[in-house]
Amino acid sequence: MAIHGFGTTEFQLVLLRRMADYNPALVEQAVRRLGATRSVMREANKRWQAMIRSPRFRHDARWYAAVLGPPPATAPRRIGDLACRTQQWPLPLWPELRFEILIGPAESGSPLMNEWLVRAADAPAPVLRTLADLTPWSCVVADLGAAFPPAVPREGSAPTRFQLDFAAPGADGRPQACTADFTWGLLQEVRPAHP
Repeated sequence: MAIHGFGTTEFQLVLLRRMADYNPALVEQAVRRLGATRSVMREANKRWQAMIRSPRFRHDARWYAAVLGPPPATAPRRIGDLACRTQQWPLPLWPELRFEILIGPAESGSPLMNEWLVRAADAPAPVLRTLADLTPWSCVVADLGAAFPPAVPREGSAPTRFQLDFAAPGADGRPQACTADFTWGLLQEVRPAHP
């Protein structure tokens, strides 16, 4: 199953559309690097939304293979007692990252359990020591969680959004309680945690 006229570039535009609420300037630069415009990004997102709302849409691994091609990397992953697997694809905008889907056990119908950007296995993690290091798009969820444990996950405001509550040294060297907002697993902003 191939999706006519919808491939890696269009998929990256869909990811960017979801990030535009946080960092419009970064998104604008990325859209230009893809040789596109904001209107092309909006159109790609409109087509994506129409496809996923179609009665024929199946939210499974085959869907991503139809858009991004066969996954170059697959691996088993255990989540507690569940025998899951991952599939990953490179994306030109973020060469050090991979778009990963987590697929649940076959006996449960192989549901998609998660889909987001992760650090590539051969890419070094960023050095994150203070809040100043946490700039937009500087890290993924696992990078921040490893740098500032214990980071507590929370659901975001939409399916593609995710949050971590954590503490990190501020400009004065003292730990500050913060919340990090991620879209598709990529850091968008860090803000003071609500009391």
